[in-house]
Amino acid sequence: MLEASAPAPAAPASRRDRLAARAGVTAIFFANGLSIGAWAVAIPLVKTLYGLSDGELSVALLAAGVGSLSAMPIAGLLPPKLGGTGATLLLTGPISALLLAALPLMASLPFAYGGLIGVGFLFGVFNILVDVPMNAHASVIERQWDRPIMSSFHAAWSGGGLVGSAIGGALIARGATAAGELSVEAAIGLVIMAVAPRLIGVGDTHASDKAFVLPEGKLIALGLIAMLAVFSEASVTDWGALYLNRELGWTPGAAAYGYSAYAGMMFFARAFGDGVVRRLGRTETILAGAALILLGTGLAVGFASPWPAVIGFCLIGLGVANMIPAAFSASAAAAPTPSIGVAMTATVAYASYLLGPPLIGFVASASSLRAAFAMLIVAALAIAALASRQERAR
Repeated sequence: MLEASAPAPAAPASRRDRLAARAGVTAIFFANGLSIGAWAVAIPLVKTLYGLSDGELSVALLAAGVGSLSAMPIAGLLPPKLGGTGATLLLTGPISALLLAALPLMASLPFAYGGLIGVGFLFGVFNILVDVPMNAHASVIERQWDRPIMSSFHAAWSGGGLVGSAIGGALIARGATAAGELSVEAAIGLVIMAVAPRLIGVGDTHASDKAFVLPEGKLIALGLIAMLAVFSEASVTDWGALYLNRELGWTPGAAAYGYSAYAGMMFFARAFGDGVVRRLGRTETILAGAALILLGTGLAVGFASPWPAVIGFCLIGLGVANMIPAAFSASAAAAPTPSIGVAMTATVAYASYLLGPPLIGFVASASSLRAAFAMLIVAALAIAALASRQERAR
């Protein structure tokens, strides 16, 4: 993962500039979340459109994960070359939106599956080229604001996922194709990404000292906690709608609303995340999240009915929402410097985007999606064991 950059630039000249910058970055987080929510509910339609097996869909998802990880060094080098994170987002944001619209369009080509894998790879690349600069820019604004506001940006991301999945569900329920649904949502994202970066200022212009930082010592456990949390989140995002559709019999439109409920719970939990961590503490927040993932997965796989699964996905969302920020904060406190701690933990956590969703797909191909989702029970137990060990080691 990228090492944190040098100290933030000077604050904007006026409060109005700071408000505009915060609003612009919030809009970028929202648009990025909207694209992920739109893609999540379109996956069953895309699978049918391309005639994919679970294994073939896993390869397509793997391509996006490979793209994400391969973009990590670029994401650290690009902002200083382009004049800052603001200028970077003005370039990468619109391209990411266009790639979202292109995902189903490869089906009309003779090499349809190869085209899907190629566009999926690029979508993963540009998602990181939006994700990393927007988080770096948010951290600059947070320092200028002189109080913790990072959770509000991540709540906007979750809110975007909720809105994107809700719009997608409504369009699919009215007969929209994958191309139609993703084109509409990509157009919304394109408008936001073309306007919002113009409001946020220069942001971070400092080059990173290192492209990657490997975890060491006591930070490995925190990295594994973050990785398992990301695995749980990505599993529901990439496979939840398909599970409700194929395993439990809901239509694609109804399955999209099931994902919307999950995204809504993530938004709710992150909106109040700072207060939860302050009240419970980091370790207790992680342990409570593990219990919620365990309970939610039990509901999702223990009943042959969609409503318990939807409730289960909501509980998983509630459990994961503040677990990842808590793990990052604990890493920052445990490392020689906060930037090193977060970088080391994030290196491990982001590997889950590469390994997690394809693993779900391969298990589903060999057995069933129900059996694949049961792996989240193991993830929850492992998170609890790692967090307890960290607490005892203090």
